[in-house]
Amino acid sequence: MEGEIKDVIKYWVEGEISNFVEVWLSVYVSLCYCYLAGKIVQKGMPRFLAFLPIICLFIYLPLKLHTLHLGVTTAFFVAWLSNFKLLMFAFHRGPLSDPSLSFPRFIALACLPIRIRQKPPPEETPQNGHPENTPPQKEWPKKKSHRSVVSYATKGVLLASMIKLYDYSDQINPLIIWILYCFHMYFALEIILAIVATMARVSLGAELEPTFNEPLFSSSLQDFWGRRWNLMVTRILRPSVYEPVHKLAEKLLGRELASVPAVLGTFVVSALMHELIFYYMGRARPTGKLTGFFLLHGVCMVVEVAAKKALKSRWRLPRFLSTALVVVFVMVTGLWLFLPEMLRNNADVRALKEYAAIGAFVRDVGRALAFVPSGNATSA
Repeated sequence: MEGEIKDVIKYWVEGEISNFVEVWLSVYVSLCYCYLAGKIVQKGMPRFLAFLPIICLFIYLPLKLHTLHLGVTTAFFVAWLSNFKLLMFAFHRGPLSDPSLSFPRFIALACLPIRIRQKPPPEETPQNGHPENTPPQKEWPKKKSHRSVVSYATKGVLLASMIKLYDYSDQINPLIIWILYCFHMYFALEIILAIVATMARVSLGAELEPTFNEPLFSSSLQDFWGRRWNLMVTRILRPSVYEPVHKLAEKLLGRELASVPAVLGTFVVSALMHELIFYYMGRARPTGKLTGFFLLHGVCMVVEVAAKKALKSRWRLPRFLSTALVVVFVMVTGLWLFLPEMLRNNADVRALKEYAAIGAFVRDVGRALAFVPSGNATSA
C-alpha cells in the first residue's frame, strides 16, 4: 500500500498537476475570448457559432485529467456548468448576460459554481426550480455565518471520521459502508463547493447564493431537487431546460400539463450530464443506470406534484414523516442505481488512495521544513 501511495504522489507531482494547470489556463484564455466575443458578436446563432469551438474544447479538456478529485471537479465546473452558461449567454440569457459584469466577475461566474446574490425586487416571482403552477413555499432563511461555519466544520469532522473508518471496512457490513459512501459524497461535494465559493467571495467581494440548503431536511422530492440539493445545477437547468420546454409545452398541451414534459426534460438532461461526468471519472461505457435513477426521480416528482394539486393542501403528512420518507427514498434509489455506477469506476479505492497520497505528501513536506536550518543556525 505504501508503494501505491508513493506512485500516486509521483503521478500527481510529475503529471497531473501540470495537466491541471494547463487545462485551467486553457479555460481562462477561452473565457477571455468569450468575453470579447460577447461584446462584439450579435446574440443568437452568430454568437452560438462563435462559442461552439470553446464548448467543444471544454468537453475535451477534462479528458486530460485522470485523478478523481481534480478530474471530476474540473469536468463538473467546465464541461457542464461553464458550457451551459455559455450556451445561455449565446442567446443573451443566464448569469453571464448581465452587461454590467466586469471582466473578473465574468470569468469567475463562467467557470466556477457560484452565483452572485441579487437583491430581489418587490413581489419577485420565485425562481427556485419549481413548476410555476405548484403552490409556492417559503424561501429558506438566510443563515448566519457562524452557523454555516459550524455546519461545515461538523461535516468536515464527520468526513474525516468516515475516511478513517474505511480502514476497518473488512469488519463492517457492506451495506453500512455503502450508506457511508452516500454521506461521504454529499459532505465532500458540499465542502468542495463551499471552499470554491469562499475563495470567489473573497476575491470578488460579493455576496454569493448558497450551493446547498441542508438536503437531509427535505420535505418532498420537489423540495429536495428544487430548493436544497446542489442549487447551482438547479439554477442552471431551470432557465436552460425547464423554462424553454415549459414554454413550448404550454402551447402544445396547455398550462395544466406543461410542467410534466418540462420536469421530465430537465431530469433527462441532468441524467445525460451525469453520465458524461461518470465517463470522465472512469472512461467506462455508460450502462444507463444513472439515467434510470434520474428518470425515476423525475416521474416520481411529477406524481408528487399531481398529488399535491389533487389534495390542494387538505391533507399533509407530518413534517418528520415526509422528511424521513424523502431521505429513505433518495438513499434506497441511490444505493440501487447511482452508487453502483460510481463503484464500477473504483471511485472509492481511488479516492482513498488520493486522500492517503495527499496526507503523505503534506507530512513529508512538514518533515522537510522541520529539518531546514534557521537563519541564525546557518550564520553560526
